[in-house]
Amino acid sequence: MKLSPGKDTATPAGSGLPAPEIAAILSGSHGNPFAVLGVHATDKAYIARCFIPGAESVTAETLSGKEIGTLKRRDDAGFFEGLVSLRKEQPIRYRARNEGGEWIVVDAYSFGPVLGPMDDYYIREGSHLRLFDRMGAHQITHDGAEGFHFAVWAPNARRVSVVGSFNDWDGRRHVMRLRADTGIWEIFIPGVSEGARYKYEILDREGQLLPLKADPFARRSELRPDTASVTTGEIDQVWEDAAHRRHWEEVDPRRQPISIYEVHAGSWQRGDNGEMLTWDELAERLIPYCVDMGFTHIEFLPISEFPYDPSWGYQTTGLYAPTARFGEPEGFARFVNGCHKVGIGVILDWVPAHFPTDEHGLRWFDGTALYEHEDPRQGFHPDWNTAIYNFGRDEVAAYLINNALYWAEKFHVDGLRVDAVASMLYLDYSRQPGEWVPNEYGGNENLAAVRFLQTMNTRLYGIHQGVLTIAEESTSWPKVSHPVHAGGLGFGFKWNMGFMHDTLQYLAHEPVHRKFHHNDMTFGLLYAFSENFVLPLSHDEVVHGKGSLIAKMAGDDWQKFANLRAYYAFMWGYPGKKLLFMGQEFAQWREWSEERALDWNLLEYNLHEGMRRLVRDLNGTYRSKPALHARDCEGEGFEWLIADDRDNSVFAWLRKAPGEKLVAVVTNFTPVYRESYDVPLPVAGRWREIVNTDAEIYGGSGKGNGGAVYAERKPSGVTAATITLPPLATLMLEQD
Repeated sequence: MKLSPGKDTATPAGSGLPAPEIAAILSGSHGNPFAVLGVHATDKAYIARCFIPGAESVTAETLSGKEIGTLKRRDDAGFFEGLVSLRKEQPIRYRARNEGGEWIVVDAYSFGPVLGPMDDYYIREGSHLRLFDRMGAHQITHDGAEGFHFAVWAPNARRVSVVGSFNDWDGRRHVMRLRADTGIWEIFIPGVSEGARYKYEILDREGQLLPLKADPFARRSELRPDTASVTTGEIDQVWEDAAHRRHWEEVDPRRQPISIYEVHAGSWQRGDNGEMLTWDELAERLIPYCVDMGFTHIEFLPISEFPYDPSWGYQTTGLYAPTARFGEPEGFARFVNGCHKVGIGVILDWVPAHFPTDEHGLRWFDGTALYEHEDPRQGFHPDWNTAIYNFGRDEVAAYLINNALYWAEKFHVDGLRVDAVASMLYLDYSRQPGEWVPNEYGGNENLAAVRFLQTMNTRLYGIHQGVLTIAEESTSWPKVSHPVHAGGLGFGFKWNMGFMHDTLQYLAHEPVHRKFHHNDMTFGLLYAFSENFVLPLSHDEVVHGKGSLIAKMAGDDWQKFANLRAYYAFMWGYPGKKLLFMGQEFAQWREWSEERALDWNLLEYNLHEGMRRLVRDLNGTYRSKPALHARDCEGEGFEWLIADDRDNSVFAWLRKAPGEKLVAVVTNFTPVYRESYDVPLPVAGRWREIVNTDAEIYGGSGKGNGGAVYAERKPSGVTAATITLPPLATLMLEQD
């Protein structure tokens, strides 16, 4: 039965509802129960009908408790109807009785719709930017009653019901109202309280019962392995972060120091019992640690609800719900607020590239390919055995865009790192010829995904000016971090995967062979300013048999530590923002596993504690020296000093910013101790040694320049400093 939005066409009421319609109500197959249940006008009076399983008698009352009529039981299964003394249609309740006693049921079918024509208009247009306040489950007061309003998109379903702990999971009792113009089903259920478990029971267009579905817009979920959605109120958080947010709204993030600590919340540390920490426990430990270490941001691997721990959150089934593993959603809000109070930003890994095929999730949601493509060449991801969103469908794009807005608005997150962007951009990603469908021009670009990403960035930056979006994009797709109006995708930053790959490849070689791979370290400067780059040493580099960063370094143990120290300072002096995955700051030996906490006991050993001190000092230096960060994304902030000394594996460059002291970065990637090595410098005079990775406090051999070097004009006419290069070490020299 097709209805206009919000309209319920009532069955004419004579002596009583026809038996076939009663049977349809009892079987849950009625096309429009709102047309017959609840209060309806007859020629001379009002009639009320209800379905209350287990009731033997029912009295109708106003919401205030005034008796207005006794209903007749038309079917022993619990169907009642009868005339009621009312002057107008209004919400009512029933006092039901049986041998066990009596109970009150407020009639959900006596309430009108909550969504309105403007919702329909913007939803149809695909431009609704507050879907997270309209879809899903929301606690409201409606026509004098308190309860939850539920709304879900399932345009091809024959019937959708809310089932949960409040109705014995009986799909016949709260069949929803279809808004035919949008395909959205809605119902207000009085009396439902916070913390109630629920799902949607859906009959497909053929009348077949689908597996129960979690709410795509659920803001809270059960703890795995349970998969129900959970009703919850608005986030109850007194935000104390106005200064933090105002700062990021007013500055250009490209010219700010950004050093990101990438964290898997479930394994950074664990409780004494081995259990994951709650958000409040994480706040007590992680926030002070990051303040001490000098990181500007914490970036979490995905924290939206997901069923399978080893997916690390990348197989999310509940984009709007912070996972129950770490407590209630308010706990995450408190964590973000705590970070902001001490000036630390929070970035979330966000996964619009794919979604898992768990039966309670989005896959085949209403019996059709609703969120995904029907054609597996477009809607199935061969790498991850997952489904792919249909970015060209307005409702799907709006679902994802609203999710990005939701995290920024409700939880004040500072940014989103968008996972696997390359897999979204290319139709033939990980596919052989014949396994993909070309775009309308015959190409392999996913034009719908391009439009989606551009719209998402435009909306997010337009509404939340202080936000950051960061693309994990591993190809040479042009203008990823350029504005949409200039033909770009609109991201603020892009991960520099080439830097990570080339430099780690170089450092895996024994030093004696590095002269043959010198270009691995210099090639990146050819494109270093084509995008706004983040230099990532992420979780992807320390899993799946790749080993930890310290294990990747060449040489014996001393050389491995020296290599890594030199590499970190090389990276912190290199143009681009910084990202380091947890555990690598103290050179954890073991490959990371989500099943256990980091090996914090290693800090008892000098080499590991020295590495941690170095990363802390690098962050402090990077943040306090504008030359090292203020032109991270602009070519005028970088100048080669020594680019071609492949025989000695030495690199040197200058970092600069207008009106600021110059900083020279010099790296010796061999274990050879070099005295009297000339480094050209643009200004004669004293240059302070502000970082030396070979310092004893970091676990090094203590070689250096006594805290300063002096540049002077040489007989050749070049201004240079004759310095000592410690073995496998990086120096930073600041113009004094």
